[in-house]
Amino acid sequence: MALDYPEDLKYLDTHEYARVDDDLITIGITAFAVDQMGDIVFLELPDVDSAVEKGETFGTIESVKAVEDLHSPISGTVIERNEAMLEAPEQIADDPYGDGWLIKVKLDNPEDLDEAMSVEEYRAQVEGE
Repeated sequence: MALDYPEDLKYLDTHEYARVDDDLITIGITAFAVDQMGDIVFLELPDVDSAVEKGETFGTIESVKAVEDLHSPISGTVIERNEAMLEAPEQIADDPYGDGWLIKVKLDNPEDLDEAMSVEEYRAQVEGE
């Protein structure tokens, strides 16, 4: 299966992505991560209005294979979390870059994304693994 990596996203080496819309950042996990994890059975996300810190864990995702921490690519305040994915985390696999997003965060510092990888860098990392 060929995995999809949208061009307009920023990527972390821990397989989270960030979609930038001015100072609103949508965070999710990549198709590669979903593919590696297998069937997702549980998701834990922060509450709305809680703070996330760049590089820090903001939640966990659990599959039949493993429990993985979710890492924030930015620092900011959670303004929305995807309640539908909390109720049916297996649906993340259906559309990780669309309906399967995890949280939306109001960005504190645009420079937080300077260290994130481009699609080319991320593709090279995961396809080289």
